[in-house]
Amino acid sequence: MKADGPLTLYSYWRSSAAYRVRIALNLKNLDYEQLPVHLVRDGGEQHGAAFRAVNPQGLVPVLVHDGQVITQSLAICEYLEEMFPHPALLPDSPAARALTRSLALQVACEIHPLNNLRVQNYLNSHCGQAFDTLAWMSHWMEEGFGAIERRLSICMHGSGGFLNGEPGLFECLLVPQVYNAERFETELSAFPLIRGIVSRCRELPAFIAAAPENQPDAV
Repeated sequence: MKADGPLTLYSYWRSSAAYRVRIALNLKNLDYEQLPVHLVRDGGEQHGAAFRAVNPQGLVPVLVHDGQVITQSLAICEYLEEMFPHPALLPDSPAARALTRSLALQVACEIHPLNNLRVQNYLNSHCGQAFDTLAWMSHWMEEGFGAIERRLSICMHGSGGFLNGEPGLFECLLVPQVYNAERFETELSAFPLIRGIVSRCRELPAFIAAAPENQPDAV
């Protein structure tokens, strides 16, 4: 579906934050152009003047819609929900919307910031060779997934295999975080509800098209 005004996404194929937004755009059946920003090559293109002019914070994703620049993945997803409300990423009732946002924020604020690329680079360069960065990352992912799994065990009854019966905002964040966990060999056997949700999502076209290996800049 074409939006009123072009949608352009500054993205990087392995960025889990950009991955979230790609899923959201696909779930809403929106056409968009991707502009890759390589976060590693030549020290990271996000540090260059050209991209800093778009986002002074130097992070992806960035969505540009009809001249408006929106940063931060959750803010972008909420913007898409307000501008293009159907299909919805959030359920109807205030309580269900709050639960969805709460679980999404657990991924975005409690898990992801402790193991993203900037943190990895800092730990590798400042903590010495004896520091086990992978163990650090796995610890915080397992801790965060454990809290989400316990919450899902209470609230997922009769939900059709997803938090709210069909994929939405929470799944947009969960699937990329599990991708990160698998990439860094985090043990996930203790989280059957999470693994079930992710497995079902990965069978859907919106998630397949958003997957890192299917992006134009994948290497």
